[in-house]
Amino acid sequence: MAKKKPADLNIIILNYNGLFWLKNTLTTLKEFYLTKTKYKIEVTVVDNDSTDGSPTMVAKQFRWAKLIKSGSNLGFAGGNNIALKKSTTRYTMLLNSDTEFHPGSNLDLLLEYLDENPTVGMITPRVEMPDGSLDPASHRGEPTPWASLVYFSGLAKLFPKNKVFGQYHLTFKNMNEIHEIDACTGAAMIFPTKFMQNKVGLLDEQFFMYGEDIDWCRRWREAGKKIIFHPGVQLTHHKHKSGIKSSSVRLSKKTHDSFYDTMLTYYDKWYAGKYPKFFRSLLKAFLFVKKGGL
Repeated sequence: MAKKKPADLNIIILNYNGLFWLKNTLTTLKEFYLTKTKYKIEVTVVDNDSTDGSPTMVAKQFRWAKLIKSGSNLGFAGGNNIALKKSTTRYTMLLNSDTEFHPGSNLDLLLEYLDENPTVGMITPRVEMPDGSLDPASHRGEPTPWASLVYFSGLAKLFPKNKVFGQYHLTFKNMNEIHEIDACTGAAMIFPTKFMQNKVGLLDEQFFMYGEDIDWCRRWREAGKKIIFHPGVQLTHHKHKSGIKSSSVRLSKKTHDSFYDTMLTYYDKWYAGKYPKFFRSLLKAFLFVKKGGL
């Protein structure tokens, strides 16, 4: 008996209280991509214990999507990891529940690029804000202490085309051409499933919110794979609409603090052993101020 050929792509969408935007994502995904693609596509929605009725909405209105209920809010890494462990397709995609597809969102071009370039481990489309500008999180450099200092000091904005000062978002690169970057956003990334499961591993769950995508991209690079930005494909990102900021004042504060706490977590993982201990104390104090501690 012939072995069943695996599907080409599993699109994993993590949801947390994002009913309106999740519905928009699934609706536009089907209209502008699933009905046109030449590939065999699976869609998995992982729900992180939403209370807004979104799991019921998916089950009733989007039966073609597989629904997985995590049972609790496991964060971005924990929720996605549930589906990543089970993915059996050639490629897998992480897609935010506040993204929107349109006529320029042909993911087939990204799959073709991966098929033709085996040295590439991850590829991202041009992720755009609703006004058409680039979501800078989709085009990142390695957040070294220098790159981060220059960015948060404002020097990166003054000299965006300079390679010394523009490292944080690689603003000196040609955004109209396909090129290599250091990291992309977890809002839209495609990668070979087996290499992830056998070589790179799952998302690091010590990053509850933010930073897990940058950490993961670094691990892909450490494994010898390239991260590619492909502006020939575009997606719209309605940023911060996925149920996080709108949930409560307490959760909004947690989200804000997590953004800065993640920087220290990333530093501890990748840089603490390369710098004197006092440098970490300075970084911690700086982040405390950025969080509004003073």
